[in-house]
Amino acid sequence: MTHTVDRDPPRREEELPPFSRGRFRWFMWYVRRYMARSFHAVRLLRGAGGGADRPDLAGEPVVFYSNHPGWWDPLTFLFVGHELFPDRMVYGPIDAAALGKYKFLERIGFLGIDPHSWRGAARFLRMARAAARRSDVIFWITAQGEFSDPRARPLVIRPGVGHAVAAMDRGMVVPMAVEYPFWNERCPEVLVAFGPAVHVADAPGRDPEELTATLARGLEDAQDRLAAAAMARDPAAFTTLLTGRVGVGPAYDAIRRAKAWLRGQPFDASHGGEAAAAERSR
Repeated sequence: MTHTVDRDPPRREEELPPFSRGRFRWFMWYVRRYMARSFHAVRLLRGAGGGADRPDLAGEPVVFYSNHPGWWDPLTFLFVGHELFPDRMVYGPIDAAALGKYKFLERIGFLGIDPHSWRGAARFLRMARAAARRSDVIFWITAQGEFSDPRARPLVIRPGVGHAVAAMDRGMVVPMAVEYPFWNERCPEVLVAFGPAVHVADAPGRDPEELTATLARGLEDAQDRLAAAAMARDPAAFTTLLTGRVGVGPAYDAIRRAKAWLRGQPFDASHGGEAAAAERSR
């Protein structure tokens, strides 16, 4: 007579929620128009020393982790991710209470997380692990967890970021600095800079606390580089991803346009003359 031994069934890894590319394309059409109405431009800082301005994802799982300067951050992540890496689905956690008001966002990569409970922390780690098994996904994290001024130092990021990276078997983790400064125009700029990627296989140990400290230094360096470029106010230091609103207002701009026409000059609605300068540099 043979005896059978009961065995626990193999653990089933949790998967990311379904992603609707059709809804995402529609939403990104709206996001592009919304950002163009609200900002002067979306700009990506060029790489230091002529290097690349964006990471080479090379078919690997990837996490983008960023500072958290304002309300616009999730839309900025979606826009930059889709603009630079259109073949990737973009997933990221937001407050579950906020997601409850906009249920359709669940089908375009927004993951509802309760930031104040152990259950929420556990789901965040499960979703991060699920993303780390996918080479067709960008997983973004607002590493500070709450709104913070982009110039505040020292930079502090939440320990959950280090725990999420420690749970990854492969892939890369890339710092992404964001600012929304006013330059010379009525509307602000969206400025973005990437820092060097940390490859999980090369990470110094797999201790979550050490990883958190390493990631914080990488993001702070990217923010410092972006802050210096923001204060210099030189559009030539950036690649422009989206050109938005320029000018003062319809009535005043109509008068300026008429004056330019009477003088036989091209009309440049920008206050700082950026459009004209760009044309001369061609």
